[in-house]
Amino acid sequence: MSLTTVSPLVEKPRKRPAALANLFRLDRSGRRLPWARLGLLTAAALAIHGYHLGVEDGEIYIPAARKLLHPDLYPYASEFFESHERLSLFAPILAWTARLTHLSMDWAVFLWYMATLFLTLVACWMLAAICFRSMRARWCAVLVITAILAMPATNTGLLLMDPYLTARSFSTPLTLFALIALLRRRYLVALLITVVTAAIHPLMAAYLVFLGVVLGCMDRFGADRWQPIAPERRTVGAFAFAMPVGFKFAAAHGAYREALYSRGFCFLSTWTWYEWLGLLAPLAFLFWFSRGKLRGTTSEFARLSWALIPFGVISILAGVAIASTHRLDMFARLQPLRCFHLITLIFMLFFAGVLGEYLAERRAWVVPALCLPLAAGMFLVARATYPLSPHIEWPGRTTGKNAWLNTLLWIRGNTPRDAVFALDSGYFIDPDVDVHGFSALSERSTLADYYKDGGVVALFPQLADEWKQMSSATRGLNHFSAQAFTRLAHEYPVTWTVIHGPAPAGMDCPYNRNGYAVCRIPGAPSGRL
Repeated sequence: MSLTTVSPLVEKPRKRPAALANLFRLDRSGRRLPWARLGLLTAAALAIHGYHLGVEDGEIYIPAARKLLHPDLYPYASEFFESHERLSLFAPILAWTARLTHLSMDWAVFLWYMATLFLTLVACWMLAAICFRSMRARWCAVLVITAILAMPATNTGLLLMDPYLTARSFSTPLTLFALIALLRRRYLVALLITVVTAAIHPLMAAYLVFLGVVLGCMDRFGADRWQPIAPERRTVGAFAFAMPVGFKFAAAHGAYREALYSRGFCFLSTWTWYEWLGLLAPLAFLFWFSRGKLRGTTSEFARLSWALIPFGVISILAGVAIASTHRLDMFARLQPLRCFHLITLIFMLFFAGVLGEYLAERRAWVVPALCLPLAAGMFLVARATYPLSPHIEWPGRTTGKNAWLNTLLWIRGNTPRDAVFALDSGYFIDPDVDVHGFSALSERSTLADYYKDGGVVALFPQLADEWKQMSSATRGLNHFSAQAFTRLAHEYPVTWTVIHGPAPAGMDCPYNRNGYAVCRIPGAPSGRL
């Protein structure tokens, strides 16, 4: 027998430059990615789940990028979004994109959202191609994921993929690409992707490293099934033992305790039985998957399913420990249960692939019959979540019937760039706001609000006292008198305000439409910044 016959056993080592390119080979037959079809699925995902600018966590991430692009913006209280910006390349990526392409920041955000959405589906297809042999299983897996991308990951406070751009939009596909590299034993590629992930979202990268360590331990202690751990992976695993700075064994007190305990999803003691079911049911299915007896699955399918079990169990135990004593309050911001974002995403991909393998054989109608109702249901959920906003907030378009967004765009175009606004500290949960953040859309500074900035404080305790003082000072602002606004302006350098409802007598309000008034604050001192 010639050597060419057994070439898979004695093939020449591939050159390093080919390693990253070969990551995009889907299977041993050398098939390439179905780029066009994945592009169409990206458009379908946009149509199903929509897109929104500056909602939810976007209120933290987008102002940081705007300030990098235009340093004169946000002259006051910028620490509430710059705390995240200092730990991530998210804002520089957006600022560089807008500067190099000469696009507006709104367009840069939208294009990166579409790019990360596409890359997430690419990564899901690649993972499905590694774990399933049949095309029907692969397509069923990716189509179902497309339909449910905005599904919550149990009670972690996260969606599988947000309908807006944040650092998680980048970390999700990067994490999947790193896992694909690990499953293919391309450890240097996995290390490189992990470093990039950490530069954009350090916390989500920590979970990736944790899962890499679990996979490495399985390889080391399960040599009868898988290859031994490689030296490169030991390098990755070393990062798992780096303890974050600023954590100590002490109960949270005062304003920080108030902010931390307002995030109920951080503490398992507050979870209901059905939220616990969201933790345990995927692990039970993954145990079944790990037995390796399902038709059409590969060894990588069983390997990753088995690794996700200790990954999830350890995160649950960490959550139980943190919730068991106040002495571990300072560790709650590590949010170990966010590991279930990755577990839920992979579980749903695997579960859909198994359904496709068993149900869609000689039944072509099964996959659309499964995906179309899911897509319709998720579309209705998306509309119910943002009922007053356009389903897709195209950059540069008018905002239609959303009076809050129209107000913010007026502020952006008609007030000084260095203006500092005062708003009711509870504005973020006003139903008319549709959880659109003030700073992300208006490009103006504001005092800290109670809800969204409270989430920042839960991660950065040093901001707690400042947050509490600011949010208390503006509580009930929509009912302030002109004199109360003047007193506020002598305490903080605020020069403008947005009032939801009628403005008090004596206020100069150049904008007063659809229930919102934008007013100058009387007697506001100048030159205090």
